[in-house]
Amino acid sequence: MSEQMQVQLDDRHPTDHEPSTIAAESTSCSGDSTSSSTSSSSTSSSPSSVSSPSRTSSYSVQIEKTQVSASHFRKIRILGKGDVGRVYLVEEKQTKKLYALKVLNKKEMVKRNKVKRAFAEQAILSNAHHPFIVPLHHSFQSADYLYFCLEYCVGGEFFLALQQRPGKVLREHEARFYAAEVIAALEYLHLHGLIYRDLKPENILLHQSGHLMLSDFDLSVRSPAVRSPTIVHSSISSLFSAQPMLDTRSCSDVRTNSFVGTEEYLAPEVIRGEGHTSTVDWWTLGILVFEMIFGYTPFKGTNRHDTFDRILTLPLEFPYFGGNPYFNGTDASGACKSCIRKLLHKNENKRLGARAGASEVKSHPFFKSINFALLRHMRPPILPSRQARPIDAVHFKNIKESVSFELEDDHSPSSSHPPSSPIPMPLNDKNTESSTDDPFADFDSVTVIRPSQ
Repeated sequence: MSEQMQVQLDDRHPTDHEPSTIAAESTSCSGDSTSSSTSSSSTSSSPSSVSSPSRTSSYSVQIEKTQVSASHFRKIRILGKGDVGRVYLVEEKQTKKLYALKVLNKKEMVKRNKVKRAFAEQAILSNAHHPFIVPLHHSFQSADYLYFCLEYCVGGEFFLALQQRPGKVLREHEARFYAAEVIAALEYLHLHGLIYRDLKPENILLHQSGHLMLSDFDLSVRSPAVRSPTIVHSSISSLFSAQPMLDTRSCSDVRTNSFVGTEEYLAPEVIRGEGHTSTVDWWTLGILVFEMIFGYTPFKGTNRHDTFDRILTLPLEFPYFGGNPYFNGTDASGACKSCIRKLLHKNENKRLGARAGASEVKSHPFFKSINFALLRHMRPPILPSRQARPIDAVHFKNIKESVSFELEDDHSPSSSHPPSSPIPMPLNDKNTESSTDDPFADFDSVTVIRPSQ
């Protein structure tokens, strides 16, 4: 790793469930330098709001100037907290609809150099429209805070749901289902030139239906040039599907040296500081599948240095699954182990997904029983309680507020101009800051209107 990197590190599972991330900015992105004009030129092309202007889609995301402010909501309880903000369960006073309101402290964001992350997350969530990505409904600001009004996922954190399962693990077919939904979400992001970079159970939420939703996009990065996907034809039947595959890996043209992610989920190329591409998301998928089935991450060491050393040098080993009494002596299948091994290949160029992206991963025999087109209509393994009221938030940890916070307007102008539509996507890891003295001057107050999913 470069000695010039300034790294922020936290424990993986702190008591307040703050996403444990490693972040150091040392970026070198490849690709066209024309992306700035590309992003801003698509002001009226809402069907492809996350992608290049030439990309078309079957839906339309409308972004409007919002009149919503903090005073429009009633705070019910805190759902989670981190180093720069908190997430509250709130009720819109007029409609009585429940939302998750993410409140970020401006002073703390400036102090911790996280201003650009808010812009990145707003841009991604404002344009994204996918059943497995948490929807943003409103974003606005006051003198002291930024606000993201998000879909309230009644099922809570996937991490907490795992902790409540027998043995804190899932059966193989259950893990396969959730892995398939993650693949679908990553495929969508990669198709639009985005690398997620922080996949872990804490960043996955469960919808009221039981289906998962990816959240927390502040560490995501977008390719400067979003290319159209290509077709890959298989020449080795043992490795790839006999059918041509849509190559979503080719949509992005970015290799970034930023040292970001979660300690136990970091890919070898990130630790080595060699730069990384969208293949890091397939490494993290491999770690996630392993953790869902075996209850722990495969390379966790006694300390951070030991964990990094294990990721770089230690061969992947599987425990004897038959020793788990919750599964009646059944070991993980050969297809399951094969998939994990290929996802956790230490050479990123030989990793499953390195050649054709999501299509290559989906073609692995482990996912043979999955009909990806019908995922939304399948019954999820974990269903939120039907007896409990959503407003009771029974699937979230009970967190006490050390400092009381009230949702009140401070009468500060949030933005003096209406946003372009769509909001320009973040181009790469470089700082996104206003040219004025106020680093949040360009943070637009918007309402996002999506068609029914």
